[in-house]
Amino acid sequence: MRYILVILLSYLIGSISFGIIVTRLVKGEDIRKYGSGNTGFTNVLRVVGTGPALFVIAGDAFKGAICVILGSYIGGNMYCAVLGGLVAMAGHTYPLYHGFRGGKGVATGLGVTLTLAPDVTLIAIAVFAVSVLLSRYVSLGSILGAFSVPLSICILGKQVPILLFGILAALFVVYRHKSNIIRIYKGEENKIGKKTDNDGGIL
Repeated sequence: MRYILVILLSYLIGSISFGIIVTRLVKGEDIRKYGSGNTGFTNVLRVVGTGPALFVIAGDAFKGAICVILGSYIGGNMYCAVLGGLVAMAGHTYPLYHGFRGGKGVATGLGVTLTLAPDVTLIAIAVFAVSVLLSRYVSLGSILGAFSVPLSICILGKQVPILLFGILAALFVVYRHKSNIIRIYKGEENKIGKKTDNDGGIL
């Protein structure tokens, strides 16, 4: 029963889309009608601006952290904490309140990882930053940052439930970026700083 409760609450919390809420408050429009059509940080940054985008990434990360804490409190173990985080990412990507059209789970996953393993998060952020600096592809930075999570967890000897989260979250992020991977391969992916209507949003 406790696992069901964790899943239910985490999905409902994860389904809160800060990108949609903030854009409606600022522009009176649905962010999914603009830019990449995504609800995350990158598209909000391009369409609405820096301030709202920072609020969105903070909110999306916060809900991931909250679901980890709720999972741990309700379930009383690390497996429930991880379950809460994973379901929050799923809720962010397929939000109940917004027609199951959300973001790609990176910001929410960041909040989850930060709560479970802060040191791993710092490594992932560093990998992301270096990747984006060298390639100017935000999507590539997200993918490589996600891949670094399970690797760092293994190297640092974290608990098995955290390793399971790292593997599943990385696979989820890569799956959500499959269209970006194809565009990178074809040389058609949008680089950071370029305004476009194509699907380049990543969070």
